[in-house]
Amino acid sequence: MDRRDFLIHSTGTLAGAALLPSLELAGPRRLREPRAVAVVGIGRQGRQIVQELSQIEGARVTAVCDTDPERLKAAVERTPGVEGFADHRALLDRRKEIGAVIIATPTHLHRAIVDDCLRGGRHVYCEAPLAHTAEEARAIADAAATAEPGKVLFQSGFQGRSNPVYQLARSFFRSGAVRDLVSMQAQFHRKTSWRFPGAAANWRLDPAVTTGLAGEVGAQQFDVCAWFRGRLPVSVAGRGAIRLHNDGRRVPDTIHTTLLWDDGVALDYEATLANSYGGQFEQLHGTNAAIKLAWSHAWMFKEADAPTQGWEVYATRQQFHNDEGIVLIADATKLAAQGALKKGMGLPYTGLYYALGDFLKSIEEAAPPRCTAQDGLRATVLGILANQAVTTGQQLAVPAGL
Repeated sequence: MDRRDFLIHSTGTLAGAALLPSLELAGPRRLREPRAVAVVGIGRQGRQIVQELSQIEGARVTAVCDTDPERLKAAVERTPGVEGFADHRALLDRRKEIGAVIIATPTHLHRAIVDDCLRGGRHVYCEAPLAHTAEEARAIADAAATAEPGKVLFQSGFQGRSNPVYQLARSFFRSGAVRDLVSMQAQFHRKTSWRFPGAAANWRLDPAVTTGLAGEVGAQQFDVCAWFRGRLPVSVAGRGAIRLHNDGRRVPDTIHTTLLWDDGVALDYEATLANSYGGQFEQLHGTNAAIKLAWSHAWMFKEADAPTQGWEVYATRQQFHNDEGIVLIADATKLAAQGALKKGMGLPYTGLYYALGDFLKSIEEAAPPRCTAQDGLRATVLGILANQAVTTGQQLAVPAGL
């Protein structure tokens, strides 16, 4: 589309721009040298991690660990050349050449494994949230801060910070394109039960160890909003109920929380296991524009009275319900020459892929992790507080200096 067509087709009251970073940033991750990696915890998330690592050139999963014999046996059979261990300490003792460990066990089991890996001089990627209590999460962050400074890297598994589309959207947000922030909204909608065969697999439904929807899912999205804003909220309130899964559980399958910042801006967050409409997203509404983030995609919706910033000339149009929008794609000239402007408007890989790729590249380049242990602590505590607000019905203060 040329500039004249752009001007003709973008005269609606609200224009939306789909944000996509450069092909290089969104493209495949490659390591300069092969690196042996171990995965501890080979359930659903662990299996996904192994799959994502198989797509990163140079990453080699050479050991897996799980306390469930059947799950461990299946993982070894699925992954050629991998050795299985029932105890992570045996893995660390016998496989000294493995320098990077990814921890994907249930949340409440993270701390002991993190401690052993760090003491053993291993780089650690710990799935989010870090722990099921604030005390355990702080202990993990402290251990990461004191483990062989400069030699051992710890990355928290909050994926938004590694997401190329989110990085680009944040640059727009921080540059003032949204202008004055009015409100934020986010949701996680999925119709599923969180109940699986075998009692050990249902730790998310155990009030003694779970952080609920707010902690296990919401913390990822709370972190995105706090990262965009550059500071934490000051309080959190919540409520929850069982709307669908009346199977004896005591953990709500539907929650609503409100996180409040010191300037009066709030994040309204809803999560449910009873309905899938709308999926997962975060939205930030400003006086000049709104940004909608959906993990593999992001859009900017400019207000009609917002000033032109120059990037619009690289746009093509896209329909958003009743609004005519414009699509922003980095490297638009190259894509147009390839006839690909209508394709590839989302990320080619998952958020988990980019987070794992960043972890391995940080090790290779001796660079700071994309999401530090302290970042992970803050997001984890927000999720824990939100879950406590849901279960107690109280409004809770976020600790100063977190």
